[in-house]
Amino acid sequence: MAFDLMKLPYSYDALEPYMSAETLQYHHDKHHQAYVDMLNKLLPGSGFEGLSLEEIVKASYGKNQAVFNNAGQDFNHNNFWPWMKKGGGGKKVPGSVLALIDRDLGGFDKFREAFIEAGKTQFGSGWCWLTMKDGKLEVTKTPNGENPLVQGGWPLLGCDVWEHAYYIDYRNLRPKYLEAWFDNLINWALALAGWGVATYALWQACLHAEGDC
Repeated sequence: MAFDLMKLPYSYDALEPYMSAETLQYHHDKHHQAYVDMLNKLLPGSGFEGLSLEEIVKASYGKNQAVFNNAGQDFNHNNFWPWMKKGGGGKKVPGSVLALIDRDLGGFDKFREAFIEAGKTQFGSGWCWLTMKDGKLEVTKTPNGENPLVQGGWPLLGCDVWEHAYYIDYRNLRPKYLEAWFDNLINWALALAGWGVATYALWQACLHAEGDC
């Protein structure tokens, strides 16, 4: 089974001024496409044929680094795109989820601070995450294409801190990118509901229905 590049759920310029059309086009059309293409090239004969993307990520971790790198990055980006929207960010968090943030992370402001700090302090390329693990929320970070799936958790929200995600717009100012992303782009409805890859069809249906996604 070959994997396809996920289509963006918005136009290239939809996230401006916080993420430029140039960044989004290069990031999605070049970088994400390259991960998909390489994954499809590596899969034949790997023993992972016929598995879902999530299954490939878990099965290849620690066993086939090349397959894992590209499967992980495809999975990560398939979630990353729907986790953003025009007019997002802020404290537009469902009350039930806010209660969990209060319980596990000490409140929204502390959560924001911890999430941005995780992204700032991830050395080199990687991701910062809000993860559900063992029934509790955690803020984590991972190098390169790793994600919470291989740490026994499930990603509810994640931000790409590879330089290609922000360098055109923010140069070396990763903290400024993280702050802009958190405050202005997060699609809380999809992120904290645990949506993403598995429910992309629901996201598309919401768009077509012109609902409040």
